Amino acid sequence: MNHTPETGGRSSRVTGRLLILQVIVLSLLATLGGRLWFLQIRNGQQYSQEAVSNHIRPVLVPAVRGEILDANGMPLADNSTQLVVSVSRTALLQQQDGGKAVLGRLAQVLGMSPTEVHDKVRLCDAVTPQPCWNGSPYQPIPVTEQATAQQAMQIMERREDFPGVTADPTAVRQYPGPAGANAAQLLGYLSPVTQDEINAATNAEGKSAYAASDQVGRAGLESVYDTQLRGQPGVDNLEVDNLGRVIGSAGQSAASPGNDIVTSIDARIQGIAEQQLQQALVTLRKTWDTVTKENFKADSGAVIVMDVHTGRVIAMASAPTYNPNIWTGGISEKDYAALTNANSDFPLLNRAIQGQSAPGSTFKVVSTSGAINAGYTYSDTFPCTSSMMIGGREFKNFEGENFGMINLSKALEVSCDTVFYNIAYQQWMKDGGTRPTHPADWLYKAAHQFGLGQVTGIDLPAEVAGRVPDRAWHDAYYAEMKNTWCQQAASGKNDYLTQIAREDCTDFATLRAGDEVNYAIGQGDTLVTPIQMARIYSALANGGTLYKPEIAKAVVTPTGKLVQNIAPVVQGRLPDTQRTLQYIDAATAGVVTEGTAAWKFAGWPQDKIQLHAKTGTAEVVGKQTTSWFDTYTKDYAVVMTISQGGTGSGGAGPAVRNIYNALYGIQADNSIDPKKALLPTPQTALPTFAPSGIVEQATALQQNDLRAAAVQQAEASVPAVTVSAPGSSLPFAAGPGPLFALAPERREGA
Repeated sequence: MNHTPETGGRSSRVTGRLLILQVIVLSLLATLGGRLWFLQIRNGQQYSQEAVSNHIRPVLVPAVRGEILDANGMPLADNSTQLVVSVSRTALLQQQDGGKAVLGRLAQVLGMSPTEVHDKVRLCDAVTPQPCWNGSPYQPIPVTEQATAQQAMQIMERREDFPGVTADPTAVRQYPGPAGANAAQLLGYLSPVTQDEINAATNAEGKSAYAASDQVGRAGLESVYDTQLRGQPGVDNLEVDNLGRVIGSAGQSAASPGNDIVTSIDARIQGIAEQQLQQALVTLRKTWDTVTKENFKADSGAVIVMDVHTGRVIAMASAPTYNPNIWTGGISEKDYAALTNANSDFPLLNRAIQGQSAPGSTFKVVSTSGAINAGYTYSDTFPCTSSMMIGGREFKNFEGENFGMINLSKALEVSCDTVFYNIAYQQWMKDGGTRPTHPADWLYKAAHQFGLGQVTGIDLPAEVAGRVPDRAWHDAYYAEMKNTWCQQAASGKNDYLTQIAREDCTDFATLRAGDEVNYAIGQGDTLVTPIQMARIYSALANGGTLYKPEIAKAVVTPTGKLVQNIAPVVQGRLPDTQRTLQYIDAATAGVVTEGTAAWKFAGWPQDKIQLHAKTGTAEVVGKQTTSWFDTYTKDYAVVMTISQGGTGSGGAGPAVRNIYNALYGIQADNSIDPKKALLPTPQTALPTFAPSGIVEQATALQQNDLRAAAVQQAEASVPAVTVSAPGSSLPFAAGPGPLFALAPERREGA
């Protein structure tokens, strides 16, 4: 056999393979060495810093929320120092049993169940229900914000039994109600931020404007000015080991407190407005309605006091109301249900900006403007008959009055419906009736020019727009409701609602004579809000300027330094000449002296403080009438409405008079005492802040008994009537002021 000789015991193939392997190994070693040089030498400092940061856990330190102040600097919303007991989850996890025994002992001291305490400190996730902690696991978790000093001492004196448990004074939101100013719907409330809000406020770098433990404004001024009030949180950087246990601090930055909001609200007037609204409801519920043959239900209402020169709101009250402090520390299920169930009449609603109803005869100032702009003169006269027939239907004066031939001014004064029926019908015919070509629609145009059918833009959330039922609205609403109406019309029933459905199914898109006739007296499908009417009557008072209603006057730092001045905003003008405004002025002054409000304003010092008013009694199908009373002087407009409260002057007149008594210092004998006038002219200047940040005016006012000073402005004292709003733990005194009897023999026009 032939054999191939070997060289050094290896074949050439093996030698080649070893060579390749050596090259690969050397290449890998060179790559690894280069990478190590890059990481440890070239970028060593950067990665060293990142490694250090891996064991740093930033914990946000909440900022103290700014205060909401009244015009004198008195706090409407501030922060009280309360003992807050908190638990560190990190410390609990260091215990052999995971902190179970510590939580049990803590529950015993606080008078809570172990389950309650455990649930408070567990972390929230997709499947864990409330209560749970939505913040950082490294942040102290509050268990209670209402610990007593004795409970705090028990915890702090036995630290060995309560590792990781602290009891510290902490700022907690409160609503002190100065001078009886509850202002629940005006101020709003706080609640924890949601994950959706955190996500929505997250920027491209992954940083959110909110921390998971933040409280944010949910309604009222707390919501609108949340950004200014919240401030900037601080950061406490904690060092943790590889197991996540805290081993030290890596420095911290202090939180910056939020700014304060100075409002135009005067707490004294706010308190009186709330009292008088509540008094009116209580009194009406004891008063017999001669139409429905039962007491008035007076289920809700609102009142607004506005500075006519700026549109700023001096007071705003809504009823029913509730105690805003029930939100502090988190509202209970029971309290929340009481605020929102069907029997509560929904006290969370701010009826001053969200309550819509027909305005009744208070709307006639708009119709008067439209009529004059349509060509009617100041001296034209119209028959004020007890009723008139239009399209085969009888339209009546509210109580069948007949004043003969009168002009528009007198028609406003005595609230004659048939005069406005007549004008509306004439305008409808001029515009083409059921076959319009180029309708001028002067009466509908006037409503839009007066700012109705749209929100006023007040600095409060969720304002509603009301409704002007013009031709465009009829078209749109018919398209939306046609199928529903036609189905009901075909049901074969013959009740009132089905009869209306038959009419609407056929021709609702057509503006009918009855639509415009009802509209002219503030009935039919017309809807307004109290804030819209307050703006209108303010414009009548100031010469025709429509201001944007505002509550906030300025944003200031905690030491009183001006951050932002919130100036009055002009939104437009009424479509009236000065002569027309003077004409309406004279008519509305006559309402007080000789017209539909005279029976409630006997002895009013009209020669010294000229008061203008318009009463309204809006009819509602299936309910008692809605009371409207819209008024103004040279400085203020006061508008009050009460659902199912009867006539305008009878239901709201006495309460509105008492508010003016307080403003101007009018006494029981109708004399004026300037020393007892709480606000004879609107306040324009901001409060004066001392270097410490304490408001000097508020301090001076609080040294006096504000409550007593306010009460003195009302008429003769009466026994207090205590009424609790549904779902509220806060009693409301129905006084001051007499329990006015509502005489049934005189009722103004609808």
